[in-house]
Amino acid sequence: MILVLNAGSSSLKVVLFGLDGGPAFQGAVTEIGGRQAGAAPDHGAAVAVILAAMQGAGHALGQVIAIAHRVVHGGADLTASQRLTPGVLRGIEECVGLAPLHNPPALSVIRAMQAALPGVAQTVHFDTAFHADNPALATTYALPQAERAQGLRRYGFHGLSYASLVARLPGLTGAALPARLLALHLGNGASLCAIRAGRSVATTMGYSPLDGLTMGTRAGMVDGNAVLDMARRHGVEGAARILNRESGLLGLGGHSDMRALHGAGTAEAAFAIEHFCYWAVRQAGSMMAAMRGLDAIVFTGGIGENDAQVRGRILQGLAWAGVSHDLAANRANAMRLHKSGSGVAVWIVRAAEESHIAREAVALIGAGRVGL
Repeated sequence: MILVLNAGSSSLKVVLFGLDGGPAFQGAVTEIGGRQAGAAPDHGAAVAVILAAMQGAGHALGQVIAIAHRVVHGGADLTASQRLTPGVLRGIEECVGLAPLHNPPALSVIRAMQAALPGVAQTVHFDTAFHADNPALATTYALPQAERAQGLRRYGFHGLSYASLVARLPGLTGAALPARLLALHLGNGASLCAIRAGRSVATTMGYSPLDGLTMGTRAGMVDGNAVLDMARRHGVEGAARILNRESGLLGLGGHSDMRALHGAGTAEAAFAIEHFCYWAVRQAGSMMAAMRGLDAIVFTGGIGENDAQVRGRILQGLAWAGVSHDLAANRANAMRLHKSGSGVAVWIVRAAEESHIAREAVALIGAGRVGL
């Protein structure tokens, strides 16, 4: 069995895949480090909770043949999924400064699993890796060399979601992968990716997951001088809190959840939704320019898969690019959204990062008998 772990800043999600490729167990620990009664004090304790729940559900730890970890940031050097080694572990540690909210929890979970199952192979899968081949023109900030040498560049995220989408789309549609594919991962975190011939050539997130689109609580693209002004008035930590946790849909409309905004019935909520869609359309134009055209669009992520109103507004905003979508199919959350004769195909593809990670882990450890 393959155990996939996804450590967030205050959460730990797991999926255990059986030999048939299907999920045999799923679980999550949230509010790690929180003050409520029963909260896991840290990610190491959360691992113990998860392993106990697995065993309670009848899954012996001895059945696990590989442990696979999602790691948010691999920096400039860790650009492919790989087996965990001491050197790779040091590389993840060196990226802590690039992802201070996410890489430390992942390291804690990795070490806890090494202690709990010391003889089991572990693999690591980086959310930045899919964008590693972006051209230097797309990743380089126009900063002095001394600053760029500190790792200040665009990295991009949601890479495991995009890699999974690219791998599965031909099988889902029965057609070859489109040459120029605009992928929209829309959820509490949101980004776009320009995918040309199956490879990322540009994406909206940059040095961190803060950049780009309007998100649940993240501001998205903000002028650097505005950030400096906030840092002057609130301090660096205060500005970081506002930009990452108090902005986006929450800051505009009072709710970070798109469903709550739809139900709020306020002018502020309506504006927040419009803002989200406007910037998705506007930055979609940038992605099209990066891949010199558009053949297909794919929506994924919680909003992308389930919010027909948001999808419809974005697709209407892209009509100029040859997009013609079926209103009824969109309302029904159908997989195919484009009309016959549309110059651009439009699809919904359910996110499946965990199963993609599990398949990669199987390939890395050579477990050919696993049916993933």
